[in-house]
Amino acid sequence: MSGLVYSVFEWASIVGLLLLAVRLYQTRLNKRYPVFFAYVLFRLPMAVLVLSLPLSSNTYFYFWVFTEPFVWLFYVWVVLELFRLSLSRHRGLYTLGKWAMYVGMVISVFISILLVLPKMKPTPDSRLVGYMMGADRGITLSLAIFVILMLFLLTRYPVPLSRNVVLHVTLYTVFFLSNTLTVLAQSVFGLHLYMPIDLGLLGISTICVMAWLCFLAPEGEDVRVNIPHLAPENEQRLLGHLDALNATLLKAAQK
Repeated sequence: MSGLVYSVFEWASIVGLLLLAVRLYQTRLNKRYPVFFAYVLFRLPMAVLVLSLPLSSNTYFYFWVFTEPFVWLFYVWVVLELFRLSLSRHRGLYTLGKWAMYVGMVISVFISILLVLPKMKPTPDSRLVGYMMGADRGITLSLAIFVILMLFLLTRYPVPLSRNVVLHVTLYTVFFLSNTLTVLAQSVFGLHLYMPIDLGLLGISTICVMAWLCFLAPEGEDVRVNIPHLAPENEQRLLGHLDALNATLLKAAQK
């Protein structure tokens, strides 16, 4: 039964990714979100290959080992693209946040791998899986924390955002949190529960793809959203603080 559900999610994800790629191209949103568009194009053939490979085969294992670092790279790129779009008027804050994310990610990956080391078996494959899972947990956890902090910043300050950017922030938060919880669950309960845990992550990922397909639209770029609802004078005061901080960071970067 779980195999059938897995296949349904996989086919739904493949169809959703294909339609999403076509929609992004036809609506020219691929120019607005080039990294996200590249990520969709990258995910599409991967989903097809995964569906055609037995999950317990060595071919699938080496395919996962080879492609997983590229997945991490795309995760970082799409979050940076989202952060850049969210702070398009505040380049100083964007630069600071970008380097803070890099440092936090390195620290998170290092700590995660250290925690995995005692559980590794003295075989090459087991060590490789341990390192990969440690790196995956560190990267997804740091990105999840970064997206949550970004969401907090956007709710703390009345930064005008397009509806599409708000949609991206929401779906990325759901996706990275679910991915982080999945990796943590695999570490706690063991790889024997890999299939049901992976099935849950695949379901959430498919739902995110469908949400992008249904709600990401050109008119969403024109609709501006202020997440908090503050009095006008308070909004101006908070935006003044944000502009002042951004100007200070830009001056510091030029020295």
